[in-house]
Amino acid sequence: MSITHLDDARTAQSNELAPVLLTVEEAARCLRVGRTTCFALIGSGELESLLVGGLRRVPADAPAAYLARRRAERLAV
Repeated sequence: MSITHLDDARTAQSNELAPVLLTVEEAARCLRVGRTTCFALIGSGELESLLVGGLRRVPADAPAAYLARRRAERLAV
């Protein structure tokens, strides 16, 4: 079962809306990397993020988009 399916199951059980933005720590957990690595990906522009009121946030679809790009790069070689 993927992370998305687990999150969907939790959201369905709690009747809450799925998050649109993730904290850097949440994005790091999705990618199974550390916080420092996640900030490095953000700093290099590989992982999309934005500032919201001075807080760094990652769009919920950005980790999947990052992985899709990495997979495409690997297959292109």
